[in-house]
Amino acid sequence: MTDSPLRATLRRRVEDGTVPGAVGLVARGADVEAVAVGDADAEGSAPMTRESIFRIASITKPVTAAAVLMLVDEGRIGLADPVAEWLPELAKPMVVRTPHGPVDDVVPAARQVTVEDLLSFRAGWGLPSDFSLPAARALFEVQDHSRPFRDWPDPDTWLGLLAGVPMLHQPGEDWLYGTSSALQGILASRVSGRAFPDLLAERIFEPLGMRDTGFEVPASKRDRFTSSYAPAQDGTLRLTDTPDGDYAGVPRFASGGGGLVSTADDWLAFARLLLNAGTAPDGRRLLSASSVSRMTTNHLTASQRERAALFLEGQGWGYGGQVDVAPADPWNVPGRYGWVGGTGTTAHLVPATGTVTVLMTQVAMTGPVPNPLMREFWRVTA
Repeated sequence: MTDSPLRATLRRRVEDGTVPGAVGLVARGADVEAVAVGDADAEGSAPMTRESIFRIASITKPVTAAAVLMLVDEGRIGLADPVAEWLPELAKPMVVRTPHGPVDDVVPAARQVTVEDLLSFRAGWGLPSDFSLPAARALFEVQDHSRPFRDWPDPDTWLGLLAGVPMLHQPGEDWLYGTSSALQGILASRVSGRAFPDLLAERIFEPLGMRDTGFEVPASKRDRFTSSYAPAQDGTLRLTDTPDGDYAGVPRFASGGGGLVSTADDWLAFARLLLNAGTAPDGRRLLSASSVSRMTTNHLTASQRERAALFLEGQGWGYGGQVDVAPADPWNVPGRYGWVGGTGTTAHLVPATGTVTVLMTQVAMTGPVPNPLMREFWRVTA
């Protein structure tokens, strides 16, 4: 039997050593093609399967945004509300006078940071396209993704550290990457009075049957948990985590920005919630249709998109994920929503067609630019 284009693409990247294995999934309505190739680790100790569990990194962000919007739908928090009511550590933020200026040359924020600022990544904290800026380097000291989340301080301590870092831009002024999702998770926990892992489990994972998604992998599931790698300079793969490593327990910092593990089918279940305007398969409404619409609509101006080109490549941003606005490549269908994960994952949905694409690998990206395998995957599933 001839391989499908999806299977052939993934198999080629396994055979050339790019990844030990991969799971690719494309769903068009009820028609689902799911392909698992290669192995769960570089040693070939277990074959990759459709049920393999991955560290999904930043494709956690859409899930976190959905949790915040559920609280908005309930009237427990408003999009225009200042977050300082729940995050008092951020009540008096300071902003560097100029983006290239020193971190001790600051002015007060012109206004309070709002919930919508966090959701749209325009809070003032986050990574710019120029990592050399002094305020960006100061943020890296606090938002240190070279360390696993289990080595981060607890959220309350982390928030206090972040409050000591000046904003790079005034609230609402520019899109900056990453930090806002971590703040969304803390906000959702404080507003709900629930630990963030418990909130996600109760409000999203259990209603949608996402049985393999969470912030830890219990011993009973570790035979399905992949090892994690990063490309080394000599072209080999460097082991960065094992099934019994960083996810053996819930970390002190359960990050809304990138802390989840999941499977391709679990993320498909989440995507279908959005495609179904916030209604679960059993008919329960988990998210309002208006919140789903705001989540999957671009909120950035053309100039904001241009300044975020390193990350967004000219496309827009909704809440928790990219929203395509220009057909720059065959897969950039206007309205397509989703994101990529630094551990080698990507997941998107196209509301206009009902298509969902999910790619899970265990080899990390080397920067914010999507790697060739991701682009090949998007091309064959477009």
